[in-house]
This record gives sequence, structure tokens and C-alpha cells, in this order.
Amino acid sequence: MPGLRTWQRRCIEAALAHFVTTPHFLCQATPGAGKTRLAAALARCLFEQNKIDLVLCFAPSCQVVDGFRTTFADVLGKRLDGLVGAVGGAYTYQAMEHRDDTFWLLLDEYRVFVVFDEIHHCAGHDPLLSNAWGQQILQRIQDRAAYTLALSGTPWRSDDLAIALARYSSPEGELICDYRYGLQEAITDEVCRSPRIVLLDNQKVQLTEALETESTVKLFPSIAALLGESPITYEDLLRHDDVMHQILGLGCERLDEIRRSKPDAAGLVVATDIEHAQQIAQVLETRGEACHVVTNRTPGAQQVINAFRLGDCRWIVAVGMISEGTDIPRLQVCCYLSRIRTELHYRQVLGRVIRRIGEADNQAWLFMLAEPTLQRFAERIAEDLPDDLAVLSQVEPPSAPSGQGHGVTGVSNEPDGISLSETGASTDDSLTYGFECSLAVSPSYQVSFSHHYRQVLLDCF
Repeated sequence: MPGLRTWQRRCIEAALAHFVTTPHFLCQATPGAGKTRLAAALARCLFEQNKIDLVLCFAPSCQVVDGFRTTFADVLGKRLDGLVGAVGGAYTYQAMEHRDDTFWLLLDEYRVFVVFDEIHHCAGHDPLLSNAWGQQILQRIQDRAAYTLALSGTPWRSDDLAIALARYSSPEGELICDYRYGLQEAITDEVCRSPRIVLLDNQKVQLTEALETESTVKLFPSIAALLGESPITYEDLLRHDDVMHQILGLGCERLDEIRRSKPDAAGLVVATDIEHAQQIAQVLETRGEACHVVTNRTPGAQQVINAFRLGDCRWIVAVGMISEGTDIPRLQVCCYLSRIRTELHYRQVLGRVIRRIGEADNQAWLFMLAEPTLQRFAERIAEDLPDDLAVLSQVEPPSAPSGQGHGVTGVSNEPDGISLSETGASTDDSLTYGFECSLAVSPSYQVSFSHHYRQVLLDCF
């Protein structure tokens, strides 16, 4: 199997041995490690051993489906577009329920290898405790496919439902992975970049409350204190001009440095919603930065992403369009300005900037506010499968079927070996733009920041 990484070869060997007795194999590999190519190479082995006739792949988004089609065609030398002459097809999970019985008869008439990407989106061991996508797998594919491969970099769900087709230990309820390849291993093997996470804090936050007869002013020594002791929310701060300028300024400065040796390196900004994305784009443009904006309302969004992937534009601002499975290796800097605070989403976003493409390409950077929940997630990055997440602790039916599984805001459980260092407040004008800029949270409140910003660097590796 030439051209494969060591971990991919070992995983394939384990899967082939596993398939002798058990048809389902679950692989947890850190985002950015190369799970799609692993799946394609395993399919090639099964074809060469005359164990399968067709391959079907399912993934959570159109972007990832396109990636599967491209990679499988490259590895197998045959199309995966579901048309005449193809070796199989790749589809979104949403598309499963729209396939008729004729399509699913393929599983009875042929030996089919089925691949599930980001399997954590599919929940359930039985129809009563499943979401819509999990139900399709249980009803249409389980016990009918010749072999199945489930892939995930973050195999857990916030609703504590079992992942479809997964096995759990008894009585502990811990997820059993048939093969695991963690971020620490990937960094050591020079497969992934080592993440550097910078949390931006402020040592003098002023909150002004305008009352009928007077105004009151309170000072807070940190963003965490402001959020914990005032009506101000995390999302309020994400829309604050000064916060956006500060975080984007740090990202632009780092990208400038990286592009001195890698001219096509790029940055990703994860925005909260479409209006927020447009605000961020305006900030970048005022700094002279070229950027694309892509949301679920962007005409030809996939074409925009593909053009960015192959081009040299510096920044892309996204709302829910560049997350798990989207492969843009030149992304090396990320500014996290999303209101989503789940560990699954956070890790998947980090995974967009750690895909390594060269020997000297050894660092990725993520910038964000020093919000307590996000800081806990950052401190846990060295834990590939946190003990409190991949555990089946309850079996209550979900309130409504859902195609999405999200991580939980786990308890603080700091891993050993984390190095924390601080850098002083920057004197670079580009990083203190908007000094004393105020945010009108409501007619009664305004938030302003001094220039006393502090950067806390988390280096887990």
C-alpha cells in the first residue's frame, strides 16, 4: 500500500483482521490525520481480495461528500459518483431517507462496503433511541452490508445517546474504538501541526449602566469576571468592534509571519451568523485583507470554497460551512468568533488548521476570547477521548429527531503537560485599534476595554 502513512497501514491491517469475525469497524483518528484516504485504501484492499462488489459512503455535508468522491477516484482509479460504470456512490446523511427501496436492494444483491464519516452524527442502537440518520442506518444498512467502517475524530454526543453501530463496555458504558490515532501521535509522526491556542483577555473592562438620574461604572479584571458577574453575554462580546479588531489583528499578524515562508498560507474566521460574518469581512477589508465569505446563503458556496482551496486569497469567513471534514490544507490560522461553545465543534474547527503539508509546516494557530468554557476545551486538547465525553450515561429518547450531534461543555479536567505562558500587552497599533471602543449591549449598558490586553498561550504539546 504505497503512499500511505504508517498509522493508515496499521489501521487497515487491523480492520482486515477484524473483518474476519466482525463486519463493523470503528476508527477514531484526530481531525486532519487522513481518514478519507484511509477509507479509500481499505476499500481498495477489499476489492483486491474479492470481498466486495460496491462501496457506499455517507457524510454529513456536501463538501465532505465531494472530498470522498475525489479521494476514492484517485485511490481506486474509478468513479464514486453513483453513475453507470462507477464503483459506488457517496451521499450525505440527509439523502439516505430520500433513497427508494431499489437503491437499498443493492445491499442484498451485492457485497457492499459502507463507510460512515463523522459517525457521531448518527445516534441509536434501536429505533426508539435513535435520531433520523441513526434510524436509517439501523433499518437500511445494519446486518445487510458486507462490511462497514465508521470514522470520527470526535466520537461523542451531547445527548448521551449511543452512536449508531458503536459498541460500549459493560457496565462502564465506555465507547470501544477498534483503532485510535490521537493528536499527540499525529504530531510526533509529523502528520498534523502542533496547535498553539492564544486566549485574549483584558485586565480592565469597564461596564457603564445608564440609569434615569445617573450612571454607574463597574470595572472587571478579566473577561471571565465580566461574563460571570454582569448581564453581558459571550455573544455580545463577539460583536464588539474592539474584540473583533483585536482577535483579527492577532490573526493577521500571525498570518503575515507564516506567509513569509509559505506564501499561500491562509486563515479561517468562524463567525456566529451571516450578519456577523459581514461585519468581520468589513474589518478585514479595512485592514487591506482579501477575504471570501461563505454561508448557507452564499450562491455557489461549494464553488467559493473550492476556489479558495486552490487560490491564494488570505482569509475565508464562514458560518457553518467549513467545519468537520472540509480539507483546505493551506489554512494555518483560525480566529474563533463563533457563539457555539461545544467541545465537539471546537475540536472540529481546530482540525481545519492542523493538516500538515510539509516538513517545515509544524504549527497551527487559533485565536479566541478567554471565555471560561472555551479555555477548558483548549486545556483538554491533549486528551484525544476525554473520559467524561465518550461514555453512555443515559438512555432517554431525544425530544425530537435531529441530524446533528454536538459535544458537551465538559467539566474542567486539565491534562498533564500543559504549558501556559503569557505575553505582555501589545504596543502595535494594529492590535490596539478601537481603544476604549464601546459596545451598546442595551439602552442601559455599555462595555469598553482599555488597552491592557493580555495574551495567554496554551501549548498542550
